[in-house]
Amino acid sequence: MADRPDRTGGFQPGNPTGTNAEADRLKELVAPAVAAKELYLEDVEVRTAGTQRTVHVIVDLPEDRVGGVGLDTIAELSQVLSKILDEDPHDAGDPYDLEVSSPGVSRPLTEPRHWRRNLGRLVRAKVIDGEDVTGRLLEVREDGVTLRPQLAVRKGMKPKEGDPVELAFGNIRSGKVEIEFTQLDEELAAAEQRGELENEED
Repeated sequence: MADRPDRTGGFQPGNPTGTNAEADRLKELVAPAVAAKELYLEDVEVRTAGTQRTVHVIVDLPEDRVGGVGLDTIAELSQVLSKILDEDPHDAGDPYDLEVSSPGVSRPLTEPRHWRRNLGRLVRAKVIDGEDVTGRLLEVREDGVTLRPQLAVRKGMKPKEGDPVELAFGNIRSGKVEIEFTQLDEELAAAEQRGELENEED
């Protein structure tokens, strides 16, 4: 989930369209604050709509930690980053919105660290040469991954598992996490225990 505090600030004069260069500059600007929270800076995106700019900062947990980034951590980081952007020495005085979020399960698996963060999950890999594979992510190596395929069965039957399949990153066109409702319920319960979910009051 994203925290979206409204702020006024601005960006480098002469860069009105929120180009990649501006996003890269802001990424360097906010990186130390993200690291201080023991988080990984996934990306910084700059979007524009007329004179309004939106800075979207995407953070994640390090590879060696499980779970997701808690809402309290997102809120705390948003306050810190708002101050940094307000004090940006290249501030041109234009308004902007700040969004801070963590990646969801819908994020494409485009880097080895994305795969490592999803060890044990059910994933679907579309390959360049061969058949696509949907299976349990067993291992992530420097050059590829190992999946235990889920074999097609009749509707209503429990999926069967095949022999492990090794895929090289160079042969993977795209990858994504497959939603498992049983596992999702377990993860929501664990997140609630960690205080990562908002409490709703009647």
